[in-house]
Amino acid sequence: MLLKDRLGRPWPQSKTVDPNEIARFTALAEEWWNPNGKFRPIHRFNPVRRDYIIDRITRHFGWHGKDKADFNGLKILDVGCGAGLLCEPLAERGAQVVGIDATARNIEIARWHAAQRELDLDYRHCLAEHVVETGECFDVVLNTEVVEHVADPEQLMKECCDLVKPGGILVVATLNRTLRSFLLAIIGAEYLLRWLPKGTHDWRRFLRPDEVRGMMERHGVETSEVIGVAFNPIAGRWRLSSDSSVNYMLLAVKAA
Repeated sequence: MLLKDRLGRPWPQSKTVDPNEIARFTALAEEWWNPNGKFRPIHRFNPVRRDYIIDRITRHFGWHGKDKADFNGLKILDVGCGAGLLCEPLAERGAQVVGIDATARNIEIARWHAAQRELDLDYRHCLAEHVVETGECFDVVLNTEVVEHVADPEQLMKECCDLVKPGGILVVATLNRTLRSFLLAIIGAEYLLRWLPKGTHDWRRFLRPDEVRGMMERHGVETSEVIGVAFNPIAGRWRLSSDSSVNYMLLAVKAA
């Protein structure tokens, strides 16, 4: 599969892109904003992820204690933004949000949905490496449920670190490579419960927190927190947890 930009021009060979993953997400793109569709697990997971990110941004930039943080003046980049499930709530708080995705159809849907809500968002069909080439840097870089889908996670993490301003933060959300994650995220979620299409994840691509931490520290970004995210089947919702054996989020800071 030859990847092309929004004008139909072939992209140069990229170390991070897996064409099979692009094809998979292109086929699913129409489902993004359907809370009961194929992205239903993401819709159920998104509130805890969104609230965690908003809380940590608020704390890091000194707005802790306000009823509603005003993110005016903050530049935020969402790498692998999909159709904008995280971009929109951050833009609603006044942040200048750039969302990028390697799947052209995701970006088209994201732009359409933002327009319906009259939100000012900068969506781009490109890769992190293309943003690095522009020389742009951001107060906050998000890399959520992305790194486990790329061909070269080390390169992607380098690019994300390069895109964080000194004193800024990087948030990574991904899956741990443990026996428990294989049983729950692959066997359970894909084959037994059918929450996700079979083949959505490759367990061998999951990364342990220490592996992600090492990738970031090699590029001047220090981990300040690793926190698990667990599903409560009785309440039917996700919550923050001390158990990071399956899903986890990692917060890191670039030295000022």
